[in-house]
Amino acid sequence: MTAGKPLRENRVIRSAVLLTLCGLLAGLVVAAASFPAVAMSGLAAKAGSEELEELPTELVAQSSPQVSRVYAADGRTQIAVMYDEFRSDVPLDSVSQHMRDAIVAAEDHQFFEHNGVDLKGIARAFVNNNQGGARQGASTLTMQYVRMALAYSATNPQEVVNATKDTASRKLAEMKYAIQVEKELTKEQILERYLNMAPFGNGAYGISAASQVYFGKQPAELTVAESALLAGMVKAPTAFDPTTDTGYPQALDRRDYIIGNMLEIGQITAAEAATAKKAGIPRKTKRPTSGCVSVAKNQWGFFCDYFYRWWLGQSAFGSTAYERDRQLKSGGYQIVTSLDVTAQAAARKEITERQKDTDPNALMLAAVEPGTGAVRALAANRKFKIDDADDPQNPLSSNPEQADEGIRGTYPNTTNPIITGSADVAGYQAGSVFKMFTMVAALESGLGLDTTIYSPQRYKSGYLDSAAPPGCGGYYCPSNASASEAGNFNMWTAFGRSVNTYFVPLQERVGAEKVVDVAKRFGVQFRASDDATRANDPEQAHEWGAFTLGVSASTPLDIANAYATLAADGKYCAPTPVESITTADGTRVDAGRPDCVQATTTGVARKALDAARCPVGDRAQLGSCAGSTAPQVRGVVGHPVFGKTGTTDSDKTAALVVGTRSLVVAGYLANPDWASHTDRMSHSIVNPAVYETLADYMRDRPVEDFPAP
Repeated sequence: MTAGKPLRENRVIRSAVLLTLCGLLAGLVVAAASFPAVAMSGLAAKAGSEELEELPTELVAQSSPQVSRVYAADGRTQIAVMYDEFRSDVPLDSVSQHMRDAIVAAEDHQFFEHNGVDLKGIARAFVNNNQGGARQGASTLTMQYVRMALAYSATNPQEVVNATKDTASRKLAEMKYAIQVEKELTKEQILERYLNMAPFGNGAYGISAASQVYFGKQPAELTVAESALLAGMVKAPTAFDPTTDTGYPQALDRRDYIIGNMLEIGQITAAEAATAKKAGIPRKTKRPTSGCVSVAKNQWGFFCDYFYRWWLGQSAFGSTAYERDRQLKSGGYQIVTSLDVTAQAAARKEITERQKDTDPNALMLAAVEPGTGAVRALAANRKFKIDDADDPQNPLSSNPEQADEGIRGTYPNTTNPIITGSADVAGYQAGSVFKMFTMVAALESGLGLDTTIYSPQRYKSGYLDSAAPPGCGGYYCPSNASASEAGNFNMWTAFGRSVNTYFVPLQERVGAEKVVDVAKRFGVQFRASDDATRANDPEQAHEWGAFTLGVSASTPLDIANAYATLAADGKYCAPTPVESITTADGTRVDAGRPDCVQATTTGVARKALDAARCPVGDRAQLGSCAGSTAPQVRGVVGHPVFGKTGTTDSDKTAALVVGTRSLVVAGYLANPDWASHTDRMSHSIVNPAVYETLADYMRDRPVEDFPAP
């Protein structure tokens, strides 16, 4: 018998087995043994060979739910466990002999002698039950395994009830299946499956989980006393729960009873029994939490949540989000993610040094590997945690309207995907980092990096703007950050100094709809409904004059991955949190592997990247930079770099994206709760957090220049 395959009777011996069993069942003995109250109401009549033949002849033994484990990119560091039932199957040789003996002593002394149905046990139960003794059911370990297998193979709640309710037909089916199982499996295989399937209470299913929950050890290390305690709990996990005041004395008595049984049937010596009965019993459990809220290191929570949301979007694991969730929490997957624990720790460290978790303004970083889309780090000055409703840590929201309604802010605790975005978290305006999309669109249209445009301090565009200030005649009228940013500029110098009045007319030349299209190809998600409407309608996109200045909502992950597309020679790779996924049986799953397309030509990407070296203090290979907005970056990182700063109106958001050929890091400083806040976001906070994180990652790596345009 193998998991997922039917057990079929050995037809050569079936008749003899059935005749023997039916002869015993024909009388009231069997009925009374387990169901004395109904013995005269039909069970005896159904015990003939003809009725027994009509019972099902196949048992489909499905695998029991297994814990899925999520690891960092090193394949060793466990980030989280995902489960509905905390269970991990282990081979029998990984279970101590004491545990194997204890479960036999507790449940089925004749396990190694009978053929699935203990005829002596049936007779003994009959006598006992009819003499007023403690009720006995005469179920063998094999029959108990059958009952659990039927329950786990159920496809609906009623089948679960049918597999476990106390009825004559269920008992007969168990007997028949048990005989089949004994013909197909060895005793050791049955015992292994039983131990891996049995419930032990406190969320522990199977012996591996029970060993960890109650004793914090592997099942191979279980002692006589520990084994007897666990074996005693299978019968009634709640009643014999040693961690409760009512369960403790009963658990102690049952443990000692089983130790006595082990001595009686020769499994242990009298000295071992005496020592075992003196051993203490645990009153606390050590069950790991499931999911992302309480991961081993809270700094991994946002990444864990990003992985979970990614998984729910993968059709490979089911047709609905519900099915995918169940698959993750029961499939026993081994998932190696893209999380670089060193990069993640560096990002969190740099953030913590500059912004407290209790600050309403969030400092958020995302790091992506060019050419694969592998997400290497996601960090913020927040704890990924649900704020306690009874004893909240979060103050009222910094947004006055929300505060008036009693809504609390997302600091210091939140489970909102503030770094990666969602249907409910559209993102933040990022400012001039969007100028890169205009530059790419211009290069794709045939314009060169040396395209020169006179850029005044204030530029009256051809885009209509109902909110235009006086003097602009109802047209969009952007200005530069300072009067010194007026004059003739090309793409190197305009990008380096972030000249607004260069990129708005450049966008007019190529068409704003083409700039929007580049942003879409490079992975900007346009989650806000208004943004999505404009982005998906070419006519509306054509009139989106402010788009090049970053007025559309985005996230640090969006921008890190967009700029990573340049570093990958124009190859856009969908961001992924996964390196590999392996099923419980060792099969590799394709989901999560790099999913890349050529978003722009290699030539365009290399040219745009050459200009993008200017803002961060590096030198272009084809032209001259003549100015930068973050000149210290190149010296700190110590490697060839490219990137861009971004600032929105009234400094409501400050952003920086910086990359090498190995990694791109984007950081935002914004208020997730209140877009119209009155604080001024400082580049002195976000900039060093970004480039120091990149510098930490690049330390001791060989210096590698970008390919020449």
